[in-house]
Amino acid sequence: MIKKVLLGIFLLSALFAKSQQIKTDLEDSRWQMFTYDFGNIFKGVGYSYARPLHWKGDQWATVGYTLAGTSLLHLVDKPVSDSFIAIKEDVPKGISEYGFNVGSPSNNYLITGAIYVTGLALKDEKLRRTGVLLIASATSAGFLQQVVKSVVGRARPLSGKSKDTFKPFWGGSKKYHSFPSGHAILAMTNAHAIAKQFKNPWVKTGVYTLGSIPAVSRLWEGKHWLSDVALGVAISIFTVESIDRYLDSRYNQKYNEGSKKISWNLNFAPGQIGVVGRF
Repeated sequence: MIKKVLLGIFLLSALFAKSQQIKTDLEDSRWQMFTYDFGNIFKGVGYSYARPLHWKGDQWATVGYTLAGTSLLHLVDKPVSDSFIAIKEDVPKGISEYGFNVGSPSNNYLITGAIYVTGLALKDEKLRRTGVLLIASATSAGFLQQVVKSVVGRARPLSGKSKDTFKPFWGGSKKYHSFPSGHAILAMTNAHAIAKQFKNPWVKTGVYTLGSIPAVSRLWEGKHWLSDVALGVAISIFTVESIDRYLDSRYNQKYNEGSKKISWNLNFAPGQIGVVGRF
């Protein structure tokens, strides 16, 4: 399956580059591009970690809303988890396998690496930048979630423990690595980074839908609670937006320059808790 996905990524990347009609800088060698890009990957990761030092009122308010929303979702973690686990056997095998494979770290880097290599081979700056954004975002958010998981030590649903069982700084069984969801972070990091390149809201919706499958799959697999997944999605969006802002100063090519960017808002209503994206 992964080989087919990789082949599809190469073909789609090539078609995307052609459809965008990007001018390439033929004077730079691929080695120069490679070293420049990987320098930006590491600097982008560092930039994302340093941003909290520069946050102001609005940014801290967003963090507060996110934590408040996660806390509210925590109240319904148990019934939601039970409902999703109950439908596990009804989920088509192809969707189940897709959810696991796309969200796994090794396969994630194969896919994002394929996008970057295609951009490097074509000397396409926009596609290279996309690869840099994907790799840097996955590295930044992925490392952060590993640290948080170990520090928090929350029990997974499949452990048989309650949603309020914690073993902080637990370095043993992965049954206590629930919060937040790594699969949700990697999958939604990719989805958000790729969706930013398109103006069409239907294309964006399709990309986000594909990206949401690995996140939702963690619920029916009993690997994560709903609040784990929700925080993972939030971390993905914050990380991609931060690194993308840094890359604006490093590359000439922008994403949909001049068009309105997507905005994300937490939505609370009677019987409803969610995240709303406006295109």
